[in-house]
Amino acid sequence: MENKPKFRPNPKLKLMDQVREVLRYHHYAYRTEQTYCQWILRYIYHFGGKTHPVNLGAKDVESFLSHLTSEGKVSAATQRQALNALVFLYRDVLDKPLAGEIAPIRSKRLPRPPTVLVVSEVQRLFSFIEGRHLLMAKLLYGSGLRLMECIRLRIQDVDFGQNLIFVRGGKGGKDRTTILPANIRDELQSHVMAVKALHRRDLEEGFGEVSIPEGLARKYRNAARETGWQWVFPARGRSKDPRSDKIMRHHVIESGLQKAVKRAAQLAGIDKKIGCHTLRHSFATHMLEQGVNIRVLQELLGHADVKTTEIYTHVMARDIQGLQSPLDRL
Repeated sequence: MENKPKFRPNPKLKLMDQVREVLRYHHYAYRTEQTYCQWILRYIYHFGGKTHPVNLGAKDVESFLSHLTSEGKVSAATQRQALNALVFLYRDVLDKPLAGEIAPIRSKRLPRPPTVLVVSEVQRLFSFIEGRHLLMAKLLYGSGLRLMECIRLRIQDVDFGQNLIFVRGGKGGKDRTTILPANIRDELQSHVMAVKALHRRDLEEGFGEVSIPEGLARKYRNAARETGWQWVFPARGRSKDPRSDKIMRHHVIESGLQKAVKRAAQLAGIDKKIGCHTLRHSFATHMLEQGVNIRVLQELLGHADVKTTEIYTHVMARDIQGLQSPLDRL
């Protein structure tokens, strides 16, 4: 079987336009495109802004990444993100894969147990969230979704008949299936009906397109207008798509839910460091406490390695509930 020819960017384009061209060819998310471009520009400016990356190499990448750690004090995740952007640049854009192993000064990644809410804290938190933000927060906790997985849900991804949610292109580009909580099934169904009505109005006004993968858009020209492809949580207004320049209805901005959760935690008097991801951590921990098999939980969460899922066994209430403090024996 012959290898598929590698995509080559247009050599007449400027470097950053070539980067965007390759990112879009490989269907990278717009957020990833922005992040990779920012890191590539920082890399170029780190060496004065006048040296083309093709004239730099692995040692320069190593030097830049070490600088991020020693001077920038960035986290391990941030350093890894920068490395991924530069590996992409050299491998897929410049066709000059980095030779040898990159061994920069590594940012220390200290293992920390996840912050988890008990059920009563989840109830208190939800009591201070309203509207669709509450519905979204319940999906994070009830289905174990990541923030952007919830934000990017499409109508066709929710199966009310089987009470399932299909996560498309999750972390690592993987698809998976998780549960739709019966507790919010009717509420979510009513919400989707309202979204469908909004979509019909958009169509009547000459709009109604939504951003979909470019390959599908080319193959099925009307797919972007179909109801199934519409976002479950659309923005209140239409806006210009940054890639196609078409007027579309994008999904909601994630910062709205992030602020709602943070504000609710303060109002509820919960002193733990809480974010949207805390709800996913709580889902995983509470499922284990209910006796769900860890391999099943791994599938629901979309973890590549069960060791990632095992971290929740360290914060399960069941592990320490029956223990007695030596102080209580005095």
